[in-house]
Amino acid sequence: MVSKNMTDFNSEKVIEIKSLDKAFGTYKVLEDATLDLYKGENLVVLGKSGTGKSVLIKIIVGLLLPDAGLVNVLGQKVDTLSYQELLDLRLRVGFSFQNSALYDSMTVRDNLEFPLVRNRKDLKKAEVNSLIEEMLDAVGLSQTINQMPSELSGGQRKRIGIARTLILKPEIMLYDEPTAGLDPITSKEINKLINDVQERYHTSAIVITHDLTCAKEVGNRVAMLMERRFERQGSFEEIFNSGDKLAQPFFDYNFIQ
Repeated sequence: MVSKNMTDFNSEKVIEIKSLDKAFGTYKVLEDATLDLYKGENLVVLGKSGTGKSVLIKIIVGLLLPDAGLVNVLGQKVDTLSYQELLDLRLRVGFSFQNSALYDSMTVRDNLEFPLVRNRKDLKKAEVNSLIEEMLDAVGLSQTINQMPSELSGGQRKRIGIARTLILKPEIMLYDEPTAGLDPITSKEINKLINDVQERYHTSAIVITHDLTCAKEVGNRVAMLMERRFERQGSFEEIFNSGDKLAQPFFDYNFIQ
């Protein structure tokens, strides 16, 4: 189990967000949002659906531009990067999509090979095969290498999606609702995998979720996104064992509705 003690982590910031604003027309999604991700930690961004969590991730990887504020990723101000600089940065930041985003017409092997062929043209065939085998072993699905996505369970597709993201060895992992649509047992397996990735590959990660169990099991730190900004940050216990009235709606959302 991953340590929850923040003193174990480097004080180096790999993502720095200050006073971030984002609106679509007159609808404000993020306003004066401030957040840091430290090297080596799993940071959970916890919020109800529609609170801007996925918008935050898209801004971090430059798919959306901020209206105001600072977004600094691995020492680079994202909204000032050229197209090529942005592509180079994205190779260092892995994005694990909510729906896994596998290509249905490709085998598992081909799905994992695709980002390597596209982005690592220096690799020989043997090196590509070795990386595919390593990633499948890392997610515990070596036996699926020749299967099609349609033959996999929801949990297996999530794992293969993580393997495909991880195969480029990113420094930062961004997980978008990693346990959405999964049963409790499979969700627990995904949570363990996120911790295993952190430990084995020394990644820093932002985990976007509204699942409190996921937040508790993978988060070294939790940031609560409410009313367009981060209202509370701390360990899971600091936030949810404190009697904080702002935290209560998250319990209601998870366990009552």
